[in-house]
Amino acid sequence: MTRFVDVGNMVRWAAAQGTEQILAGMVRYIEDDFRRWEEFDKKPRVASHTPFGVIELMPASDHENYGFKYVNGHPSNPARGFQTVTAFGVLADVSNGYPTFMSEMTLLTALRTAATSAMVARKLARPDSKRLALIGAGSQSEFQTLAFRSVLGIGQVSVWDTDPAAVEKYVRNMAPLGLDITVASSAVDAVRGADIITTCTADKAKAVILTADMVEPGVHINAMGGDCPGKTELDPAILARDGVDVFVEFDPQTRIEGEIQQMPADFPVTEFWRVLTGQAAGRTSAGQVKVFDSVGFAIEDFSALRYVRDAVAATDYFDEIDLVANPDDPKDLFGLIGALVPSP
Repeated sequence: MTRFVDVGNMVRWAAAQGTEQILAGMVRYIEDDFRRWEEFDKKPRVASHTPFGVIELMPASDHENYGFKYVNGHPSNPARGFQTVTAFGVLADVSNGYPTFMSEMTLLTALRTAATSAMVARKLARPDSKRLALIGAGSQSEFQTLAFRSVLGIGQVSVWDTDPAAVEKYVRNMAPLGLDITVASSAVDAVRGADIITTCTADKAKAVILTADMVEPGVHINAMGGDCPGKTELDPAILARDGVDVFVEFDPQTRIEGEIQQMPADFPVTEFWRVLTGQAAGRTSAGQVKVFDSVGFAIEDFSALRYVRDAVAATDYFDEIDLVANPDDPKDLFGLIGALVPSP
């Protein structure tokens, strides 16, 4: 039998555990897996692009467990009554190939994306960071906010979006949680005085929502909206500026999908796992500008699935589903239905 966490159980579990506690726990799992980065089989996600959006498969394996996520990204979906991103994921036992755990990952992807952002910022942002600027108040904005509060203690947020309804939604969800929220009049207004800037817009376009003149010394930029070919958010002058260091998850994937798709093929970046293992420096002075060019990588999904699997193991927040045919004789699959086949 395969353990399965559906949407209802994911919601019940999250409500019982608390979003910020889950985010903090997920950070530990993701960081542990990043520290053993070299043990994983890795490859860029397999993507099918259409004019409507993209559908992707994201696989990773540590030779004990194999995991993959199915995920879509359709920026025009909300106008048609659908979500921009939906997903589900699977863990399998490498020794026999049987799927052992399956979960919804629409909510879980939002949680793991925010947890990854906070994990990276803990190393790349200034330790005294207090103010977060959000450019984009869509589905990811609340998760990002709570991740930064739970992991870095950030309590001040300035938010801006071209859609006033999105900002209203964000304030409605976040204001009751005790955050100090400022609704900005523009992107320029939002980032003024910010210690951390998160860009999280959804349009599938080569946009420039953050320009070089908006970036102050010492800021950490969490660029997470540019996550597929032809989709960017940052002015390339930011990346090219002297003293700016760019960190990525998996270089071969980010070259295709991230902000650095705008840059020459030999543009220097650092895979973040090297910071965690001491092979590369993170932030070494207060005035440095750091950029995390985040596109989302399969190891993060692998970590998130492991975290949920372990967290719900002794609870009632999962079901067991009969996903794999299991005949008494493993060589006689037909025997399962043979008795049901009508005689001629």
